[in-house]
Amino acid sequence: MATSKPVDDKVRDALTRPQNVIDMTTTGRKSHEPRRLEIVLHNIDGRLYISGAPSRTRRGWLANLEADRNLTIHLKRGVVADLPATAREITDPTERRQVLEGIARHWNRGDVDVMMQYSPLIEVTIDGARPS
Repeated sequence: MATSKPVDDKVRDALTRPQNVIDMTTTGRKSHEPRRLEIVLHNIDGRLYISGAPSRTRRGWLANLEADRNLTIHLKRGVVADLPATAREITDPTERRQVLEGIARHWNRGDVDVMMQYSPLIEVTIDGARPS
């Protein structure tokens, strides 16, 4: 894995916000081409997560991350930065519930049981940094 420069204070501050609308780039599992999409990054208790609205269809970005855990987080509001990162899909029911309850609060949702069943969920670790 390539090493990255330390995260500066402005980027670290941006990552500590409860929610950030970001772009995320994954590598296509079949095409091996970059795939970029807009999504929300959540900071819950100093850890970074990406989820999505409940859907019975597995997201392409999640399947891409299953094939290659490396991604790039693109901060684009206030602070502009491209941050190499690693994803870990959260499948443990206890951990999923704890994180999804926090995300549900951010989104003012009351359907955590539905989210548990149908929402994608990953933890994101920024290479070389950890927000506080």
